Amino acid sequence: MKKHLQPEDYLKKILTARVYDVAVESALEPARNLSRRLHNKVLLKREDQQAVFSFKLRGAYNKMAHLTPEQLKAGVI
Repeated sequence: MKKHLQPEDYLKKILTARVYDVAVESALEPARNLSRRLHNKVLLKREDQQAVFSFKLRGAYNKMAHLTPEQLKAGVI
């Protein structure tokens, strides 16, 4: 049975993920038109500012950081 994560578990996973040495901390950018349209403050997280222009860098790096030495020796495609 799969355990459901609690909000504090997500925060711990985020803060301990081994991606911060390869990922750039991207800023939040105001979405002015969308904010006006929705009558609310909308901010966009610009992951397209990463070197590979996507969030995939973090997921792939974090996955590889958790591979066993045997798995790393077998290689990654």
